[in-house]
Amino acid sequence: MTGSRPPLRGLRLPRTRAGQRRAVQGVVLLCVLALLPATWLFLTTGSRLRTTEDVPRTDVAMVFGAGLWDGEPSPYLAHRLDAAARLYRAGRVRVVLVTGDNSRTDYDEPDAMRAYLAKHGVPAGRIVRDYAGFDTWDSCVRAKKIFGVDRAVLISQGFHIRRAVALCQAAGVTSYGVGVGDKHDVTWYYGGTREVFAAGKAAVDALFHPDPQFLGPKERGVAQALASGRG
Repeated sequence: MTGSRPPLRGLRLPRTRAGQRRAVQGVVLLCVLALLPATWLFLTTGSRLRTTEDVPRTDVAMVFGAGLWDGEPSPYLAHRLDAAARLYRAGRVRVVLVTGDNSRTDYDEPDAMRAYLAKHGVPAGRIVRDYAGFDTWDSCVRAKKIFGVDRAVLISQGFHIRRAVALCQAAGVTSYGVGVGDKHDVTWYYGGTREVFAAGKAAVDALFHPDPQFLGPKERGVAQALASGRG
């Protein structure tokens, strides 16, 4: 018959009850294995989540990039930066490390983040930029190895903050996480769904400690900003 498709070959469903039971068990096992990384994140970070009101006083706040719209921080990124500015104005942090993507000349998250913070009451001299924060693991490793950060308050959306805390802890940065709230729109649901899959990569990163895409020489930006604050 024209337009008909040949039967699929090599794909056979079990015909016996025992075979069907084993197939179901296999599917369940795969689902459990897929959810293990997300469960690990949930169980290991719960005690380290805070709000902007009760987070411990810490020298450094770290804000992860979340995209630009026409060169300006996206609404999600703006909410992260707003939380960092509140922490600074309340005296709960002294320096803000903004980490994001600057892999192209026409896309510069850290500079856009710095400009936004400066407009919202954070002195430019207290903002340090990491131009090679290409993903969460890279940002955490660079905070420790390049900028010398041993302890930080991490700021991100609620669906991402557990992964950020777990990875920075694995990278050697004692971390507390502040998850900012957003309306549950399409972007929020997409971010939450993405985290289920990103948890698997996070578990691999925490276990094997791969090198970031770009490491580079040590930078004294955070130390200098802290020292200027003491002066």
